[in-house]
Amino acid sequence: MASHRKSRPTGTRVAGIRTPALATAALTSVALLSQTATAAPSDDDRPSLEEVEKKVDDLYRQAGSATEKYNAAKERTAKQRKRVDTLLDDVAERTQRLNEAREALGSFASAQYRTGAAVPETATFLLADSPQDYFDRNHLMSRLTGRQKDAVDDYVTQQSATVEKRREATESLETLTASQSELRTAKSTVQKKLATARELLSELTAEEKARLAAIEEKKREEAARKAAELAKQQAEERERQEEAAQRESGAATGSAGSSGSGGTGAGSGSTTPESSHGTKAEKALAFARAQMGKPYVWGATGPGSYDCSGLTQAAWKAAGVTLPRTTYDQVDAGTTVAVSQAQPGDLVFFYADLSHVGLYIGDGMMIHAPKPGAYVREESIFYDGESSIHSVVRPA
Repeated sequence: MASHRKSRPTGTRVAGIRTPALATAALTSVALLSQTATAAPSDDDRPSLEEVEKKVDDLYRQAGSATEKYNAAKERTAKQRKRVDTLLDDVAERTQRLNEAREALGSFASAQYRTGAAVPETATFLLADSPQDYFDRNHLMSRLTGRQKDAVDDYVTQQSATVEKRREATESLETLTASQSELRTAKSTVQKKLATARELLSELTAEEKARLAAIEEKKREEAARKAAELAKQQAEERERQEEAAQRESGAATGSAGSSGSGGTGAGSGSTTPESSHGTKAEKALAFARAQMGKPYVWGATGPGSYDCSGLTQAAWKAAGVTLPRTTYDQVDAGTTVAVSQAQPGDLVFFYADLSHVGLYIGDGMMIHAPKPGAYVREESIFYDGESSIHSVVRPA
C-alpha cells in the first residue's frame, strides 16, 4: 500500500507558502523606505551656500534698483507738491481779484438801479452764465461807458484765468496722488526685498555663515587684485604722459632759449579747466572720506546716513556741483570715459539697471555706500566682478 502512495511535493509547498510572505515583506520595506525619504527630505534638497549667496546678492541689487525708483518718485512727489501749493496760492489770489471785479460790476448795477437806467440789462448781465453770452444776445457793449467796459473786461479776464488755474490745480492734485501711490509702491518693494534677504541669512547655520564669510573674503581678494592691476596700468599711463610732456617742454625751452624772452614762467598763475575740475574733485573726495563709517540707509541723503546716489550727490554738492538725485539721472550728468581712464572724483556706475554708484578715488578703488547693513567705506570697483561695471562718468 505504501508503495502506491504519492510523496508530498514539499519543495513546491514550501515555495507556495513562503514566497508570497517574503515578497510582501520586501515590498513593505521598500514602501516604508520610500515614505521615510518623502517625509524627511535630505540636506541635498536645501539650496547650496553659493545659491543662497547669489539669491541674497540679487535681492540686495533689486532693493537697490527699487531704492532708486523710490528716490525718483520721492523727488517727483516733492516737486508736484510744490507746484500744487503754488497753483492753489495763485487760485486764491485770482479768486480775490475776481471777487473785486464782480464787486465793481455790482456797483455799476446798483447805480443803474438807483437811477432806473438799464436795470433789466444789467441784472441779466450779472445773472448770465458768461458775460460773452450776454453780449452776443443783447449787444450790451454799445450801452456801456468806457469805465464800465473796463470793469467788464477785467471781470471776464479774471474769470477766465481763475477757471484755467483751477483746472491746472485739479490736474496737479491728481498727478500728486499718482506720485504718492508710486512712492508707496516703491517703498513697499524695497522693504519686501530686504526682508526676504534677511530671512535667508537668518536661516544659515553658524558653520554656513563662516563659510559664507570665507567666500566673500575670497571675492574681496580677487577684487583687490583687479584693482591693483588697474592701478599699475594707470600709473604706467601717467608716466608715459609725463615723459611726453617733459620732452615737449624741453623742445619748447630749447627753441625759445635764444630769444631771451624770459617766458618760462608764463601762464603759471592761470587756471585750466583740468585743474579746476581736479580741485572740485578733491573737495568731493574729502567730503566722501569724512562720511566713511556712516550707515547705508535706503533713500537717505545725509548727513547721518546715505544711500549710494545720496552720497555721490552730497559729495559733489560740497564741491559746488549739483548732481541729480538718482543714478538714472546722474549717469547723464557728465562725460563718459573708459574704466582705464577713470580719475579721482569720477562716478562709477554698476549693473545694467544702474542700481548702484560709487565715487572713484584712484588705483581701482572707490568710496561708496554699499547696501543695507553696511557702512560707507572704501572698496575695489571690482567688488562684484568686472562685468558688473556699467560705465564711468566724469561730472561736468
